[in-house]
Amino acid sequence: MDDTTTADTDRTDESEGTSGTDETDETNGDGTNRAFVLGLDGIPWNLIERWAEAGELPHFATLFEDGAAGSLESTRPANTALAWPSIATGVWPDKHGVYSFRGLLPEYRHRLNTGSSVSRPALWEIVSPAVAGNVPMTYPAGEIDGAMVTGMLSPAIDERATHPPELAAELKDRIPEYRTGLDWNKYRDRPQEFRPALASLLSARKRLMRLLMKRDWRLFFFVYTEPDRLQHLLWNEEVLLDHYKDLDAILGEVLAQADENTTVYVVSDHGFAPIEKYVYVNTILREEGFLYEKEATGTRSTLSRVGLSKSRVMNLLSRVGIDDEDLVSVLPRSLVERIADQIPGGHELHDVDYTRTEAFVHGSGNLYINDAERFATGPVDPADRESKKRAVAEVLSSVTDPATGEKALTVHDGADLFPTDDRSPDLVLEASEGYKPSLGLYDTRFSAEGVHDADHHPEGIFFAYGPDVAPGSSPADAAVVDVAPTVLHGLGQGIPHDTDGRVLSEIFADGSPTTERPIETREYAAEARASDRDEDAGSGPGRDGTDEAVADEEEFEDVENRLRGLGYLE
Repeated sequence: MDDTTTADTDRTDESEGTSGTDETDETNGDGTNRAFVLGLDGIPWNLIERWAEAGELPHFATLFEDGAAGSLESTRPANTALAWPSIATGVWPDKHGVYSFRGLLPEYRHRLNTGSSVSRPALWEIVSPAVAGNVPMTYPAGEIDGAMVTGMLSPAIDERATHPPELAAELKDRIPEYRTGLDWNKYRDRPQEFRPALASLLSARKRLMRLLMKRDWRLFFFVYTEPDRLQHLLWNEEVLLDHYKDLDAILGEVLAQADENTTVYVVSDHGFAPIEKYVYVNTILREEGFLYEKEATGTRSTLSRVGLSKSRVMNLLSRVGIDDEDLVSVLPRSLVERIADQIPGGHELHDVDYTRTEAFVHGSGNLYINDAERFATGPVDPADRESKKRAVAEVLSSVTDPATGEKALTVHDGADLFPTDDRSPDLVLEASEGYKPSLGLYDTRFSAEGVHDADHHPEGIFFAYGPDVAPGSSPADAAVVDVAPTVLHGLGQGIPHDTDGRVLSEIFADGSPTTERPIETREYAAEARASDRDEDAGSGPGRDGTDEAVADEEEFEDVENRLRGLGYLE
């Protein structure tokens, strides 16, 4: 991520061929209007609509009546790691560079993506001054003109997690209990303890929002991740409604603080829906002859004969109080991975023979053809990549649940979703309603057993409320990439010249300054440098492995275990 301050990016001269001038970046003639973006992770449109109409969520009802309201299409796959960068930058993953929480390296290893992996400027790097709080995929904090407290994937709340760095000390002094997340998986067998823990997390988050609101800002971008955590573990509408009432109260607080020059936007990165079954896609690829497990030779053969597997080892260790996190904390990561390579078990990373495997799924539904150009030992000739992709797509598109006869997967061509990046996933898999794609290698294609009650759904929420917003309006076919250009235009600033989104002009009132003002485009300094870096580093497998774009291994040893605890990794 470009680390030049927002003030620097705003002073950048227009590139040849773009429109807009520094004068048009001042709004309503004086630049006094502001934007508050309230992010609610994982909120589905159908629940908000139903409960607002029933009078359970009065402040959301106000947005329906006096503002703009509609659903918001997420990324494919609908995932936090992809979607929040798309909301913040206005571009799809092939431009911002993040396809999963973990970058896929040519050697079939993973490195954790961070804010430095996002290769397009975010709103808070463009608007000045700005505040960004608890936004996923922002660690380490950038040197923006304003303040930042990073969100999900932050190893700790320290000087690298805040800007200015001294804000970390203030945060620890004012809100000592503050933390970025909650490992809901630890409460799987004791859900009665989870809700008080979540309430404590939410309380600290509100205090942070109030603390940051006292700063000078023209853009305020703050995310609550609590609904996502709750819905994964407890899909119970009575429980959810109680939590949504808390979120409605937060919205009421934001609306009360917004002055006549502030437009409030409420967005979610994706929706949520209950799941009934897991679909083991790598298992399907193995059964169809596209994926091969490692053969039981040498140490693996010996361990297999005595019945020693990864699951058995972890069960034995758990009996004496040792888990994944403990292992990584006392053993070097490289040693843990070497051991994992030797112990048989059905892991999508350590138990696959990549010298023979032609296709595999990585992350949340991203499928790669294992060709020799992008991967270290890929057996597929790059010239055969397209034909192999079509063959795999045909097989996966026809997968049905034997118990119901329903199709379980929708298969998207990566070239259609990500046209600017030839190293993007070849296919993207979306599960049908009630199913969740899973990566492990098992004896069955489908299973009702898992850690989730519910999972991500592509339909999120979009609301806008402010002086120029038309009451009762609704965006047409809005997507996550439309948020950034809409916010920027509302502030009177040019939108990045290569944005994939559009300004949702239909939500603004006829005759309002925002409607009358022409939509301008410009190239920002951070954007230009990101484009240069893309050309130098490439993207997809390989780009995520560059030193500039991946997490420091020692610093982030614990974070992958937290992601696993949150149910994002297997």
